[in-house]
Amino acid sequence: MRKPVLTAICLALASPVFAEAASPVKQVQLTEWKAVYGTVEARLRVPARARIGGTITELAVTEGDVVTEGQVLARVVDQKLGFQLSALEAQKTAAEAQLANAQAELKRGQELLKQGVTTAQRMDALATQVDVVGSQIAALEAQARVIAQSEAEGDVLAPAAGRVLEVPVAKGAVVMPGEAVAALAAGGTFLRISVPERHAASLHEGDTIQIEGAEGRLAKVYPLITAGRVTADVEVPGLSDHFIDARVLVRLPVGQRMALVVPETALTQASGLDFVQVQGAEGPVARAVVPGQHQVIDGLPMVEILSGLTTDDSLAGGGNE
Repeated sequence: MRKPVLTAICLALASPVFAEAASPVKQVQLTEWKAVYGTVEARLRVPARARIGGTITELAVTEGDVVTEGQVLARVVDQKLGFQLSALEAQKTAAEAQLANAQAELKRGQELLKQGVTTAQRMDALATQVDVVGSQIAALEAQARVIAQSEAEGDVLAPAAGRVLEVPVAKGAVVMPGEAVAALAAGGTFLRISVPERHAASLHEGDTIQIEGAEGRLAKVYPLITAGRVTADVEVPGLSDHFIDARVLVRLPVGQRMALVVPETALTQASGLDFVQVQGAEGPVARAVVPGQHQVIDGLPMVEILSGLTTDDSLAGGGNE
């Protein structure tokens, strides 16, 4: 007789405790996410071009190298420039000899003019000849500087700091002026995504975007829809530039919905089924449920309940607290 009495006393004491600890099942607003693939894009794709035509005698970079702005990537040599420079030097030497002779003639004419042997008209002709030859020498020097500058422009320089994506030429190849010797990725990286146009209204600049192991910010949504898809750019802090055009899994917020959630600790498994303890009229009752996605709400791990619970139910033991 003593054992049934003790059991009844324990149940009577336990029932108020469970009733006080019970808490209603939470209904919260969850974000709908759509998984798409984004591609890693460089902000700038800059070609390093040859400024003169000629033969590539040096190639200092290969794909994947990191370069600084102004770094020499290759050297192009046009052998004709050296021959032209030599020809100008020879012409300059001849002109300098003519100038020396003209200056000597002018000096003798000045002496003869003092003696009254020559005329002022002859002196003007000699002075003009000195000026003409001097101008010819100046023109030859200017041409030589142009050729020397062309030789210096044989160095192919990096237009910006970045990573070398492509080197479409080889040492010994002949290139034309303006031909690309290397292609660089510069200015950092971002993610470019393309989503179906039915989700266009759900995309807003500044939205948080979930990426593999990180978060990003929707920076720009392009107004032009191409082939039924909307293009958008996502800013991701610290996004690596090791692989440009790499595909990355991205989750976009495309809507909101109401859902019932319970703490992960309130969910138990038995015989292949999932159960949640709810408060019944006579105490806790194990209710079979169908769980959905796991969510983190207010820093707490929660589980969405697809069926088996309603907002009228209360968790036994205050699982939502």
